[in-house]
Amino acid sequence: MSRTCIIVGASHAAAQLAPGLRQEGWDGRIVVIGDDPHLPYHRPPLSKAYLAGEKGREELLIRAAEVYARFDIEFRLGERVVSIDRAGRSVSLASGASLAWDKLALCTGTRVRAVELPGAGLPGVHYLRSMADIDRIRADVCPGKRAVIVGGGYIGLETAAVLHQLGMHVSVLEMAPRVLARVSAPEVSAFFERVHREAGVEVRTGVALARFEGDGRVEQVVSRDGERWAADLVVIGVGVLPNVELAANAGLAVDDGIVVDSCARTSDPDIVAAGDCARHPSPWYGTVRLESVPNATEQAKSSAAALCGKSKPYAALPWFWSDQYDIKLQIAGLNHGYDTFVVRGDRTAGRSFAAFYLKAGRLVAADCVNRPQEFMASKRLIAERIDVDAAQLVDEGFALKTLVASAQA
Repeated sequence: MSRTCIIVGASHAAAQLAPGLRQEGWDGRIVVIGDDPHLPYHRPPLSKAYLAGEKGREELLIRAAEVYARFDIEFRLGERVVSIDRAGRSVSLASGASLAWDKLALCTGTRVRAVELPGAGLPGVHYLRSMADIDRIRADVCPGKRAVIVGGGYIGLETAAVLHQLGMHVSVLEMAPRVLARVSAPEVSAFFERVHREAGVEVRTGVALARFEGDGRVEQVVSRDGERWAADLVVIGVGVLPNVELAANAGLAVDDGIVVDSCARTSDPDIVAAGDCARHPSPWYGTVRLESVPNATEQAKSSAAALCGKSKPYAALPWFWSDQYDIKLQIAGLNHGYDTFVVRGDRTAGRSFAAFYLKAGRLVAADCVNRPQEFMASKRLIAERIDVDAAQLVDEGFALKTLVASAQA
């Protein structure tokens, strides 16, 4: 009898996992169920090229429909799984239908963190997570009008850059004392604040919001101390939450994500989880949950192998990127717990530098602004745990790749 593998979530991870199953030898049925009506698509361009109108829907697709057809992969799009029956090996859909499975993969991703403030439901107040979200935002974009971005993380800053380039007057309101406070050093935050202010974007930090006001649609954003910002468009970007409810209700282990081992197996060996929803062991940083495309792609490969009875541990170094104006930020590693911070290049006036985070004398992360060579070298230095000297990292005349080469000699 043919076996069935169901993949819950039409995400980046699912786009890799489904064909990966065939490559690992799965000869049974593969069904991908996703509540988004579209085939899996690239999400990072949503706040950049898609919002700017530089890319269309078809260009965002991770794989064309014919590729999935060639692998004999079925999709049930616009449908939502509401429960998992582990004993009966089935999933129930919101439509009332149920599907049986032999193996199950959870690629449920994350959802936006909503703000509980008066007026948050007014027309013109948006969140940014899906293609449909961007379509609604784009309908409200109008040159010369005012946009307020709530949240100074990467999504908020990327959105601010694009809306400014589309001709809107943009204000970024961040509750923390600085933008990117959770993910970067104060020096890196100061750089991005300077870049946005020089472009003409208002950046305000330490702002606690009270409500959104408007007659029929949003017109103003009001802080707790009574300050007001006129707003024709509001985009809220204050983080995401992992979608773990299905797993938790099915009795799987969860802890700020669905807990998996190095091969992406959950506490049920017939169920794997991959992508933004999964919390996994890292050889460098303990147990982590990562919100990144590279992580979703590589973890999905381990998941596909595990579902086919193979063990291919996931051990890729975390890396991320962000595009704002003419700036390409590439991030290697995680800076958790760093005790030393040094900079290579001019971050106070220029637009090209590399910021290095060290812990106990070893490089753990790097933020590289328009510095692709330093980024590539940093990935190797961190992944291979190569000893570094902070003075060499700062010295523009010293080629970091020589550290990698000498370690291999």
